[in-house]
Amino acid sequence: MARIKLILPEKFNFSTQLDIRITDINYGGHLGNDSVLGMIHEARMRLLADKGFSESDIDGIGIIMLDSVINYSSEGFYGDKLRIDVTVDEITNSGCDIFYRFVNIANEKIIVRAKTNIAFYNYISKKVCRTPEMFLKAFK
Repeated sequence: MARIKLILPEKFNFSTQLDIRITDINYGGHLGNDSVLGMIHEARMRLLADKGFSESDIDGIGIIMLDSVINYSSEGFYGDKLRIDVTVDEITNSGCDIFYRFVNIANEKIIVRAKTNIAFYNYISKKVCRTPEMFLKAFK
């Protein structure tokens, strides 16, 4: 069966650091896939906060995740310090892709390549919205 191949953008414009916690380790003794999605969420929250946004308030509009892709290329272990590089790309009229690269700081090995696709969403009207102008200004 063919693997999904995720090609990352060349440039990342935000980085944050997370440590692999004991609760992130699965029965195989390495970073679990369920924890990776949680770490992606944390990195996205930090990226948005860096621009003065939150997932529920980007100029009054929220976001909703439409899909995610995660490629694993190396193991992560308890105590590893990760640099998570994040960038926004492919901005459309109503959403964008957010790319993530997890790098083990000690050896510069890439552990995870990931992408989430989000839409801008009004949780009151339950409808997809136009990409807020403030978001465009912050990420273009």
